[in-house]
Amino acid sequence: MTEPNVNTQTPQVETFDPQDIEKNKVMAALAYILFFLPLIVCPDSKFGRFHANQGLLLLIVAFAGSFILTITIVGLFLVPFYSIAIFVFAIIGFINGLNGKAKELPLFGKFRIIK
Repeated sequence: MTEPNVNTQTPQVETFDPQDIEKNKVMAALAYILFFLPLIVCPDSKFGRFHANQGLLLLIVAFAGSFILTITIVGLFLVPFYSIAIFVFAIIGFINGLNGKAKELPLFGKFRIIK
């Protein structure tokens, strides 16, 4: 019997400069309210760009999901629950930004739009 092909590589984790994190924590947190704010205020910050990307992904998922749910009859009943889930993701990202953590949002945070 052959063993299944198991990928033993650990996922690549981005590392950020501790000074960059400390200096741009607030901007990183505010990226979940206005995703482009860190791109304007601290354009050279990798930490700020990471959270700007997460904020943009959250915005896209929020709009796309709300649009798809509102055009279906059953989806109209699910919109409040979807909105709560998006709000919870925003709070998670906000807290991670303020705490200086670069954790991806669950489900869709692995995608990169802003590099």
